[in-house]
Amino acid sequence: MKNKKIIILVAIIIIILSIVGYFIIQKIQKENRKYEIEKIAEYKYFVVKEDNKYGVIDNQGDKIIETKYEDVKIPNPEKDVFICYEEENTKVLNQNKEEIFIDYEEIEPLRLKNISSDLMYEKSTLKYKKDGKYGIIDFNGKKITNAIYEEIDTLQFKEGELIVKKDGKYGVINIKGATLVKTKYDKIETDKFYIEENGYKDAGYIVSKTTEEGYRYGYVNGNGKEIIETKYNDLYRIIETDEKDIYIICAENGKYGLFKNNKKIIENEYQSLEYNENTNSIIALKGKKYGVISINGEIIIPFEYKQIDTTGEYIYATSNDENIKIFDSKGKETNMSKDLAIINIEDTEYKIYIQTAEGKTTYSIYKNNEEITKNKYTYIQYLYNNYFIACNENGKLGIIDDNEQDKIEFNYNSIQKIENTDMIEAKNNSTNNTEIYSNKMEKVCELKNARIENNEQYIKLYNDKEIKYISKNGKEVKNTEIFSNNKIFAKKSGDKWGFVDINGNKILENKYETVTEVNKYGFAGIKENGKWGVINKEGKIIIEPSYELNTNEPIFIGEYYQVIYGNGEIYYTK
Repeated sequence: MKNKKIIILVAIIIIILSIVGYFIIQKIQKENRKYEIEKIAEYKYFVVKEDNKYGVIDNQGDKIIETKYEDVKIPNPEKDVFICYEEENTKVLNQNKEEIFIDYEEIEPLRLKNISSDLMYEKSTLKYKKDGKYGIIDFNGKKITNAIYEEIDTLQFKEGELIVKKDGKYGVINIKGATLVKTKYDKIETDKFYIEENGYKDAGYIVSKTTEEGYRYGYVNGNGKEIIETKYNDLYRIIETDEKDIYIICAENGKYGLFKNNKKIIENEYQSLEYNENTNSIIALKGKKYGVISINGEIIIPFEYKQIDTTGEYIYATSNDENIKIFDSKGKETNMSKDLAIINIEDTEYKIYIQTAEGKTTYSIYKNNEEITKNKYTYIQYLYNNYFIACNENGKLGIIDDNEQDKIEFNYNSIQKIENTDMIEAKNNSTNNTEIYSNKMEKVCELKNARIENNEQYIKLYNDKEIKYISKNGKEVKNTEIFSNNKIFAKKSGDKWGFVDINGNKILENKYETVTEVNKYGFAGIKENGKWGVINKEGKIIIEPSYELNTNEPIFIGEYYQVIYGNGEIYYTK
């Protein structure tokens, strides 16, 4: 009897431990599903090329790895992990020239598919091979997964996620090794869903299996759950909506339907379904007639029309007798003229009316449903606040406010907002002037035959003879303010350039055709007689002008200059 009680107690303990273990494993797996993309704060290492051989330099221009390899890859420029290719032999070296990760075969970087820049590899994970199969390790050589996969590759648009093949089927893991999509499909791709705050991180997966009739598609959400089975001929996500709900258009036997998450809200009985972002509705073809269905599956315009078009938030339905009816985005018929289109400006009280009559198109602005423009414009575009880019009947562009006051006169051939700022770039072809305006429409500066460079901290306006700097708050500033950490600064005197210190004392005489400012690595370029040389951050000449370079502003590290090739990859050479 006593032994029986002991057995029961042991069994209960085993069950409890199993339950606890299960929840611990579940918690670990849930945590491993979370990952962060490694950010690069400082470039420390660069590929260098000499005599068609490759090596590595650091950010002071000192050679770390000799230039004797067929190729060198630096997946993360902050870490001393250098993949060096030498005919059939591949080595991974650190900054001390020591071979690392020697316990693994065939270490390879993982090339990102949608990146055209020098940061084109997974920055925390490498692929290795063992016994004909692949696994991943981190940059410290720690094994993340065993070598259990036939293939490992990056997943387009989703940095931090890897597509893997196991037993002939594909799945998805992340850079921590957690399974995101089970290895049970013949093909996997992202649905390309993107929102500003998260990028592609909330995108799901379009998956497919091969049948005798060809591919059949289904859908797996961002949590790895298959919410639409793989049985459809065609399938894609509506990516224009930023709602949390997932809308999937799919075709079965040539007929289209719509899922909202895992629930079908439009049956597969239409020849086509086309989502319209402005009206947040779907133009559908059934038989030979068009109608409109709301995003939630309700028919809002009946299937009576031979053609349906949209302009702004209005729907234009054309019947067989060419009669046009105009509906709002909810499907309510309006009394609008067919020659009038109305564009609502989201999150504002403004609308832009576009009127066509006698072959001419004119634009006007309405505020709270009242017209506020009296002049005739051939084009109007909302800018921000109460400002609008407008084009007059003479074909010249300017900017007006909602009182129709000219904030920037109608003198320009091109006006546009500078990306990631509220500043305006305006160009006049007759004078070859480029002018920069602040967010209050005040002129900041101008320059003839100018080029513009939009940097993270400032705007640079320059031509062959002059450089102007504008802060991101719309003020023209000196180079000493922009490059406040530098010891010396470019200074022009007459037609020649030199360098001075922060107090204006001459460091390098004004004898150069042009120069660059000292870059973040501590080097600047000097150009004389059409050739470039290099100085350091103290003004000492490292290389006398001797490089013939086809660029207006070369980047130097020590005696080496930067070359960009391929899809944004770079190396340095001399």
